[in-house]
Amino acid sequence: MIRYKEIKESILHLFFPHCCVGCGSDLLPLHSGLCLQCLHELPHTGFERQKDNPVEKLFFGRLPLHTAMAGYYFTKHSLMQKILHEIKYKGNQELARQMGRLLGHLLIQTDRITAEAIVPLPLFPKKQKARGYNQAELIAEGICDRLNIPLLNKAVIRTQHTETQTKKGRIERWQNMEGKFLIKEKQQLEGKHILLVDDVITTGATLESCGEEMLKAGCILSVASLCIA
Repeated sequence: MIRYKEIKESILHLFFPHCCVGCGSDLLPLHSGLCLQCLHELPHTGFERQKDNPVEKLFFGRLPLHTAMAGYYFTKHSLMQKILHEIKYKGNQELARQMGRLLGHLLIQTDRITAEAIVPLPLFPKKQKARGYNQAELIAEGICDRLNIPLLNKAVIRTQHTETQTKKGRIERWQNMEGKFLIKEKQQLEGKHILLVDDVITTGATLESCGEEMLKAGCILSVASLCIA
């Protein structure tokens, strides 16, 4: 006998199709943005288990981190590009949280990152208001669901709007980000191991700028990003 819930879900799916962000298939769990095939094909880096992985090497001599990782590889015209586009420009907030939960699942498979709290990389308030959310914060919420540690989304703020980083080189990116972050609640960071979270790492200039300010508050710092370009 078909249960009422199954009938309701079937009717909802008929009028509001629920399709995979990656391939467009409608054969996926109700509360997932990706089908099982696309979930299986996510380009996992394995960095969470690797000492001196490429993300950690990226920050050598720039930022004294405890550990650093990125969950997935980002390339153009790829599944991860579709996912990030959906998250950043199409308002798919639940997909951001789902990807955060997947990233959190990777983190709990290793004892290399033992953070006590999470700080999402902040957006400039006007930009966040225009977008309606901070994608890094949504990803961080998903990680918190898995790690069961607090989210500190007011400890650090971005004080100035910055030009897009897309077409800038490493030095230009750093100059564009210098002095753009401010610690608002030092007591939340002092003496704690904090995980700084972002959606994608390119040159690392934005995380470096934010991380430098956080370290001034006396915390131990690790970095986790959903993906690396």
